[in-house]
Amino acid sequence: MYSISTVILTYNEEKHIERCIKSAKQFSQDIYLVDSFSTDSTIAIAESLGAKVFQNKWENNHAKQFNWGLKNLPIKTEWIFRLDADEYLTDELIEEIKQKVPYLSADISGVVFERKMYFLNTLMTKGMVQMNMLRLFRYQHGFCEDRWMDEHIVLTQGKSTQFYGYFVDHNLNPLGWWIQKHNNYSIREAIDLLNLEYHILAPKSDEAKLYELSSDAQSKRNKKKKYANMPLFWRSFFYFMYRYFLKFGFIQGKEGFLWHFLQGWWYRTLVDAKVYEVKRVCGDDKEKIRKYLYQNYQIKL
Repeated sequence: MYSISTVILTYNEEKHIERCIKSAKQFSQDIYLVDSFSTDSTIAIAESLGAKVFQNKWENNHAKQFNWGLKNLPIKTEWIFRLDADEYLTDELIEEIKQKVPYLSADISGVVFERKMYFLNTLMTKGMVQMNMLRLFRYQHGFCEDRWMDEHIVLTQGKSTQFYGYFVDHNLNPLGWWIQKHNNYSIREAIDLLNLEYHILAPKSDEAKLYELSSDAQSKRNKKKKYANMPLFWRSFFYFMYRYFLKFGFIQGKEGFLWHFLQGWWYRTLVDAKVYEVKRVCGDDKEKIRKYLYQNYQIKL
């Protein structure tokens, strides 16, 4: 088997974990779950499929949970693959990994893949901006940057390459779950945008400052900075119009409309509403912003 360990973060993922592990088993020597004390059948399913489960308390931070795994899991392989429970790889990407990874040169420490999204059981192919993510990296050659949103794997040495295949995010929960999830995400995204303007978050650690993001992650970060400089509320409207009309999102019927409206306009308008709420109450007073977020959203910066 290939010298790859797949690490999956879980909490009550019984709907997804079997599909995820069966995908990972096709290219992984070991599969580890870093579980946050699931109360459903996630652990039983995972262990029945040969995965090794380790428990760690959830601290509302994906990066901390994944980095805990890097430090505490008994990893013996050359490579690490980060995979979410509701994700899986296409057959084409699995075959590409099998054919290419054993022959990568020593200066390649990470591999970038495209991620595609399912929504309402439909693969979204129109109106999408390509999402490239570094998910495979040499053990002890990378870590996950600690951010409120949009965290990426950062390489501590070597460089990355990109494969042609893609993996998919295919969540099976109902639409109400998706809406609640994005409502929860919206305050975190608002904090990210407020930080670009007011620098309310603690500065990067000395370790993080030493390393650069992949070119794909840095490009995404630069686009977010441009977006943050656009007028509040108008930017979400323009973003929806760009995706739905200029990028032909309308071609995918009702599912396409709902995806681009909810993810491209509603969600980003909700983020802007929370940015507006904070600014209206706190102005540009950093300490007041931090206090407001803690009192109203139980978020301590």
